[in-house]
Amino acid sequence: MTKKCLIAQALVLLSFGSAQARDRILIVGSSTVFPFSMAVAETFSEKSGQKAPIVESTGTGGGLKLFCAGVGANTPDITNASRRIKKSELEICRKNGVTPVEVIVGYDGIVLANSKAGPEFDITIEQMFLALAKNIEHQGEVRPNPFADWSEIDPELPAEKIEVFGPPPTSGTRDAFEELVMEAGCKIVGGIEEDACPEIRNDGAYVESGENDDLIVEKLEVNPGTVGLFGFSFLDQNSNEIQGAAVGSIEPTFENIASGAYPISRPLYFYVKKEHVGTIPGIEGYLGEFTAESAWGDDGYLAEKGLIPLTADQRKEGAARIQKMEPLQL
Repeated sequence: MTKKCLIAQALVLLSFGSAQARDRILIVGSSTVFPFSMAVAETFSEKSGQKAPIVESTGTGGGLKLFCAGVGANTPDITNASRRIKKSELEICRKNGVTPVEVIVGYDGIVLANSKAGPEFDITIEQMFLALAKNIEHQGEVRPNPFADWSEIDPELPAEKIEVFGPPPTSGTRDAFEELVMEAGCKIVGGIEEDACPEIRNDGAYVESGENDDLIVEKLEVNPGTVGLFGFSFLDQNSNEIQGAAVGSIEPTFENIASGAYPISRPLYFYVKKEHVGTIPGIEGYLGEFTAESAWGDDGYLAEKGLIPLTADQRKEGAARIQKMEPLQL
């Protein structure tokens, strides 16, 4: 080992010495990836006999902030993300001595859903934008969104008040929705400056509901006309109570997302802190369990929970990247 490597290793060990070393993995981040991470954590613990990792749902933005804050036992080892890390976040990581290793774990769809006791929705990306944009061009001028009911946008839509419960700005699901729906819909509709396209209305039609998607599901059960915004896995897990809206007449199903037919889908990630591997016990075992075919494979237990698997070649590449602990390059 070179003198430079020995010095770097010593600095990492000193940082861990500043706080009592943990005897289990700490994982933070995306509420969408949370159920998959929990399932892997529980299986890893059962198989290895080691303490189950602590998994906290902080949202993608919040998780990356904690993850990139530095190296040491008082910082997370892994952060889940429902969008890719931003360049600005990666710069903060590097500034604080953190080397992220990126893992794409699978795919997910973003869905609009409501109670099965309510009306069925078949909606387009353009109509979603018109329902949720802060400002739109209406009658020749840009002004605050005037639509109160879905049927005002299109008579074919339900005659229900526009009320959408969704994630806050710290959520990767919110980021992905703004890119895949708000920006795309804005281009179709036109009349709005590009920078203003992602702005979601704040007049009560969109209700920020924190990072707990289970709370959104509970609200939908109480009010059948209300719509929720979250990842496909939560629709899949609660399919007895809620129904997903078709987008352009394409249903949000496992098969449609996997094939690319469903238009609102995105990759899911987690990031490993390279400096913690070999210092916090269990990280290698957890990573091995997550990337086992029995977990993230086509017939793995994560697919049963709603994760859309990567292709076999993508999984092979991802597992190799983890084995080598290749630092992320953007």
